[in-house]
Amino acid sequence: MGLFPTGFGGRFWCLVAATLLGFLGVGTVLPAMAPHVRHDLGGSDQTVGFVIGIFSFMALASRFVSGRLADRRGRKIAFIAGLSSCALAGITYLLPVGIPGLYLGRVLQGFGEACLYTGAAAWAVEVAGIHRSGQALGYISTGIWGGISAGPVVGEWLGTFQRAAMMQTAAALVGIAVLLAVHEEYKPNPHTASRRWFPPGLLAPGLTIGFVNVHYPVFTGFLILHLAKHGNAGPAAFSAYAIVILVSRFFLGGLPDRIHPAITFYGGLVSMAVGLIVIAAGPPPVLAVAAAATLGFGLSFPWSAVGATVLKRAAVNERASSLGILTASYDLFVGVSSFAAGAVATRFGYGTAFLGAAGALLLAAISGWVVFFGRRSEPLLDVAEPALLREFGE
Repeated sequence: MGLFPTGFGGRFWCLVAATLLGFLGVGTVLPAMAPHVRHDLGGSDQTVGFVIGIFSFMALASRFVSGRLADRRGRKIAFIAGLSSCALAGITYLLPVGIPGLYLGRVLQGFGEACLYTGAAAWAVEVAGIHRSGQALGYISTGIWGGISAGPVVGEWLGTFQRAAMMQTAAALVGIAVLLAVHEEYKPNPHTASRRWFPPGLLAPGLTIGFVNVHYPVFTGFLILHLAKHGNAGPAAFSAYAIVILVSRFFLGGLPDRIHPAITFYGGLVSMAVGLIVIAAGPPPVLAVAAAATLGFGLSFPWSAVGATVLKRAAVNERASSLGILTASYDLFVGVSSFAAGAVATRFGYGTAFLGAAGALLLAAISGWVVFFGRRSEPLLDVAEPALLREFGE
């Protein structure tokens, strides 16, 4: 029996359920936001872009704060703070103040999403056991993807932006109620938490996560446009991509815990590269859907492989901060590559943008080598968890 009781029991699935509820609210309100700005509030297309985009900037800035909050005050406090901010965002959307209310709501939602994920992931890893961190992160990811995927369907069923906003608030409040019943063992010690905002040891993992996800804005932004002239398989291909990610992370997320994470990482990169190169060629519909599924399958592994490796080396009071930095790297690279992908697609065509995303995987492979085979290639467990040494030795 270790210092922290571990396993995939009821407490763990409560965390996954609360995560799903939080992201269900995010997914429900987002599709209705642009029509609400344009048709209900009379905003311009530029205003739509600003309202949507301010979320990303706020989420990026909040990653560093959310990690330190979870390490210094507790995973539960950070998780509940994130859900509370999302609930407050839903209420703000309903205020009769026009577009400024939407800006404020998106700021609250960006902060909420950052705290929600950081608290959920760090807490889930500790409930499951650090030696199962890859599988725990995979399950948390299914909660995220499940909520975001189901959200638009729920929003369409609700019919109006106001009802979607109320749904976001209600889902977040139910998530808070679930968390209040979950006991947290982690005991924060504000005086021992790291004061460094970006530890040098996280540079290679951050770059790796960033380069892996350069493909995301290319895929989401140009897939349908690119395949419109090749059998119009874009919607089916996108669905295959999302479904395979959801299924693979749920059933195969624990592979980095059972075999060397570098194997799953580089296997995932190869699968992603094949998918991107085939899509770039403008294949017929059946092959396009298969390529998108191959891309999604490959993407299922790098995050859990890198995240599990980082968490197993981090001190217990630095895990959430480490996760915050990794997700900030994701946000930064996705944001920058969105602009780059647009420029490349405009000048050289959609196929070239997909090839460029495949090229970024080569850079991910190089930085990943440092993550898995660099000077700190062996897990460094925190001295506060000596029982884990026995678990690894069994």
